[in-house]
Amino acid sequence: MTWLKKAILSACVFILAGCVESVTRADNPRILLMGDSLMAIHGLSGNAVADAMERHLGEPVIDRSVIGARFIYPLPISGAAGLNITKQYREGEWDWIVVNGGGNDILFGCGCGPCARKIDRLISEDGRKGVIPGFIGRMRSTGAKVIYVGYLRTPGTTSLVEFCVDEGRKMDERAARLAKLDDDVYFVALSDLVPYGDFSFHALDTIHPSIKGSEAIGQRLANLIRDPKGFLASYKPN
Repeated sequence: MTWLKKAILSACVFILAGCVESVTRADNPRILLMGDSLMAIHGLSGNAVADAMERHLGEPVIDRSVIGARFIYPLPISGAAGLNITKQYREGEWDWIVVNGGGNDILFGCGCGPCARKIDRLISEDGRKGVIPGFIGRMRSTGAKVIYVGYLRTPGTTSLVEFCVDEGRKMDERAARLAKLDDDVYFVALSDLVPYGDFSFHALDTIHPSIKGSEAIGQRLANLIRDPKGFLASYKPN
């Protein structure tokens, strides 16, 4: 079995293990989280990104993320399964909405190859048009502040994710431009989270975050929610 096949098989195992949805754990929660495997992995063990955020903030985070989710999905049935990120939203009195996504659209939608048209559909170069800005605009219309989370890197090691590094960097750049258009939209990059050659932030497939990685992502997001001005003043991503 080739390395690529092993990586894909490993990813499929994570997908089967992660197709669960957290339920409301308190009345009137104010934080909603949506997205793909970056958020959803380790949910069964209580160590997903939302769980880490809860521990650092001391309040519930409603997790609607699903492994394998995309923004642009070819099958209508995907919405019922939560695989369409735009259909993961549930009404509530949210102060903060956290969302990630786009990686599966690129990896499975264009194979990290001829992705220019796919990326443009997701988010335009100026950050103003596309599925992601449209969805974030809908979330902002509810009055909630929105955090869009960027791509986790695997610097210093071979990974399926690194084949998409140029596409991921382009998406991050566009998302950062989107955030500059609205003071209540925040872009949180993860490009600087993993030290070069450090394998401990990733699961064995070197695609998904490890428990340590999910904890670090959750802590970063919690820091922003707790003190936005302080976070932005000290946050200097690569």
